[in-house]
Amino acid sequence: MNATVDQLLRLSGLPALDARALLAQALGRPREQLAAHPEWTVDSERAAAFEALVQRRREGIPLAYLTGVREFYGREFRVTPDVLIPRPDTETLVEVALECLRGTSAPRVVDLGTGSGCIALTLKLERPDARVSATDVSATALVVARTNAQALSAEVEFRLGDWYAALPAGAVFDLIVANPPYVASGDPHLAELVHEPLAALTDDCDGLASLRIVIAGAHAYLAPNGWLAVEHGYDQGPAVSQTMSAAGFRQVVTRRDAGGRDRVTVGSRAR
Repeated sequence: MNATVDQLLRLSGLPALDARALLAQALGRPREQLAAHPEWTVDSERAAAFEALVQRRREGIPLAYLTGVREFYGREFRVTPDVLIPRPDTETLVEVALECLRGTSAPRVVDLGTGSGCIALTLKLERPDARVSATDVSATALVVARTNAQALSAEVEFRLGDWYAALPAGAVFDLIVANPPYVASGDPHLAELVHEPLAALTDDCDGLASLRIVIAGAHAYLAPNGWLAVEHGYDQGPAVSQTMSAAGFRQVVTRRDAGGRDRVTVGSRAR
C-alpha cells in the first residue's frame, strides 16, 4: 500500500530530523525536497526500505551509519562502522590547529589515528598549501579516509601503522594533531556507543594511555617551535596539560569546545 511522505514520517515514531533523513536515504532524494513536498506518494517497496531503516534506528544504530554520511566543518564525510562518527566537539581541534599554522607557509602536518579522515582532510582543504599526512592502525578505516579524500578532492598521504610507527624515519612536521581514544575503561558512556569501533573510543586503561604515547613521541617528529594539539575528555585537561609540560612543551594551553568544556590541549616544542 502506498503512503505519502507526511504519513510515513508521522508513523515512524522517530524524531522528525531522523525520520526525514532516513526517508531521504530510502528514496535517494535530498531531505529538503521531502520537507517541501509532504504530499508525495511513496510506493510500497520504498516504504518498506524506509521501515527497515527505521527499525534499525530504533535498535540504536547511529543515524550516521544508516545514512552513510556525517557533516563535519561544513562538509559531508562518508562514515561506516569501521570509523568513529565525527563530532562537533572535534571541530575545536581543527580550529586550534589552523591557529597553530598561521604564519607558516607550506606547513607539514600529520594527523595520528585519522579514522574517517575528517581532521586531516579538513586541514588540507582549509590550508591547501599544507602537506598533510594521516595515519591509522586500521586498514579498513584508511579505506574510508581515502574514499573521503577522493570525494573531496583533497590530496593527503595515508599511512598504515600504530601512531608514530607509521611514519618514515626522519619525518618532521610543523604540526601534529591527534584525537586518540580517551574514554576510560569502564566508563558508563561506553554502553551508549556500542555500535562504534571500541578501539577508537577507549584505550582499555585510564583514558590517558594513548594520549601519553602521542605526547611522549612528538618531540622526535616536530620541527623546532612546532606544535602538538590533542583532543581529550572534558575532565582530562589538567592531566594532559601536566603531561605535556612535563614532556618539555611550552605555551601549553587547554581550549574549550562550543559547550564550554575542556577539549583540546596544545603546546609548542622548545627549540
